[in-house]
Amino acid sequence: MKRRLAVSGVCMAPWLLAACASNPVATRWYELRGEPPGPKPAPRPGDGALWEVSGAVTLPGALDRDTLMVSSGAAGLQALAGHRWAEPLRDSIPRLLVADLAVLRGEGLVWRAPVPAGVAVARRLRLEIVTLMADEARRALRLQARWWLTDARTSAAAPTLGAADFSVELANPSVDALAAAHRLALWQLAMRMV
Repeated sequence: MKRRLAVSGVCMAPWLLAACASNPVATRWYELRGEPPGPKPAPRPGDGALWEVSGAVTLPGALDRDTLMVSSGAAGLQALAGHRWAEPLRDSIPRLLVADLAVLRGEGLVWRAPVPAGVAVARRLRLEIVTLMADEARRALRLQARWWLTDARTSAAAPTLGAADFSVELANPSVDALAAAHRLALWQLAMRMV
């Protein structure tokens, strides 16, 4: 009897493994779209100074991954299984920041580092994202950021410091609305920077 059970267990194991492998969690991909999510105001070039935006944005480790995350409890994080960024935030945030600032300041006034030879940069912008996370119920996405705008022509001048801390309400608790709220938060950050 023991031998029959052992043989039947050995015979059933491949079928069970195949059944488990045939039902993987389907991966859904999300992107931060290039088009600004709000109405485009007329460009405000200000002093007309050329800005160079750092190609690297400082992100907390929880955001420096491909899986979408939400906060959980007092200090926890929850990865949303099967929901991934098509492009890591460390790459998409600088790209979108340059594009948004160009819309807001005017074409030709914002460049991504390193700038081509012959471009006379007046100010350099560096960004640190402190928080870009939704609550567990996915009602709102909070963005906290700091940035430094330095004079590229002289090292003697102190940098201009800026900070933002605001929330973007999600249209609904879906992961798609969460991804869209990330894009809206970045657009609102660019408007505050200008």
